Amino acid sequence: MIPLETQRLILRDFVESDWPAVHQYASDPKVVRYLTFGPNSEEDTKSFLQREISLQEEKPRQHFALAVTLKPQKQLIGICRISVQDIGNKIGSIGYSFAKEFWGQGYATEAVKALVSFGFQELGLHRIFATCHPENISSARVMQKIGMQQEGYLREHHWIKGEWRDSWLYAILEHEWRGLKISPIDFSCKD
Repeated sequence: MIPLETQRLILRDFVESDWPAVHQYASDPKVVRYLTFGPNSEEDTKSFLQREISLQEEKPRQHFALAVTLKPQKQLIGICRISVQDIGNKIGSIGYSFAKEFWGQGYATEAVKALVSFGFQELGLHRIFATCHPENISSARVMQKIGMQQEGYLREHHWIKGEWRDSWLYAILEHEWRGLKISPIDFSCKD
């Protein structure tokens, strides 16, 4: 049921014409500092978009990389994604990244709430997890705000940009999410 709508945002599938807006944040060293990719070249960004657009055709679809856009302007401000990691155990993972001029305004929290709701309501997941670099305090706060609990510290668990990196592990369970009384997300949004 894509797109997803929140109070200020529409989360929709990517299209090829999104590449300039995606490239703006994916090529910014400050934005990708803690991420596994970037800073991107134009070719990197176009390849990323082609791969994500091709995954939209999966049956059943298990990976949703969504463009986060502001409602009134339809301006693309970032990405959020949810992927089914283990079908049998109903486990999914999430990730997100936003252009720096939209940091600190609650957009990441709003988008990730919608993504987690989608994972539990529409994908039938039992557990959703995410990781972040230990120095990425803003990302950790987003996860905490949406009810995720810190479960552990993964030592040298990623080889990223020429070095081993540690990560914080956060997760939320479906029954925990139901107990949060998060307002329902409108999955009936139409463009």
